[in-house]
Amino acid sequence: MLNKKVVKDIQSLNLKKHRVETGLFIAEGPKVVRELLQLIPEQFQRIYATDTWQKERKDWTPVPVETVTEDELQKISQLQTANQVLAVLKQLPVEKPVIENEWALYLDTIQDPGNFGTIIRIADWFGIKQIICSKGCADLYNSKVIQSTMASIARVKVWYDEEENWLSQQWLPVLAATLGGQSIFEQETITAGILLIGNESKGVRPDFIQKATHQITIPRIGEAESLNAAVATGIILSHLVKG
Repeated sequence: MLNKKVVKDIQSLNLKKHRVETGLFIAEGPKVVRELLQLIPEQFQRIYATDTWQKERKDWTPVPVETVTEDELQKISQLQTANQVLAVLKQLPVEKPVIENEWALYLDTIQDPGNFGTIIRIADWFGIKQIICSKGCADLYNSKVIQSTMASIARVKVWYDEEENWLSQQWLPVLAATLGGQSIFEQETITAGILLIGNESKGVRPDFIQKATHQITIPRIGEAESLNAAVATGIILSHLVKG
């Protein structure tokens, strides 16, 4: 049985303040936990799981597992409906990125956790290993971000550019996604660079556009006013990144 302090400590990780103070975060659900166990087992602090998850688990792990009831799991879960297993992990080490002959993403104030997590997953799909975030982006360890990444958080490094001067220090082309840019279908081949994606409603800020070497867009055929930031990222990367 979980004692009240353990429940309170885990519940507190729903708040960024406590995640920062403790250096911990939560991952939930069989698929996400299983994949993170395979990729970053050293980051796990403890696992809380139902009998069902433990019986179905085929891979052994040295991470301590505490058996809980479904009601107990629901108390500590950050999901609307708890899903068999919850893990408490140490946050990943991070350092200022050095981008050379590769593609990277720069996110300008992406605030929606679901969008942010999905963009991380899309980056992973296209083999992008580094995402740089401006101030105002969602917190990487928000539970909705973690769930949306589907474990891609372990393969894609995320760094926050708190002073917002990183782009000015780069030599690679910077391609800003804007409504008034050149069609991605007409864009000349670029083998490495930085794709700049703007805020969900306001787009890329003017001072960031000034740092771009190119402006690109997805040509609109229908009447929709705009595209979801994550969807736009996927479409653009499918044209820019060549395997």
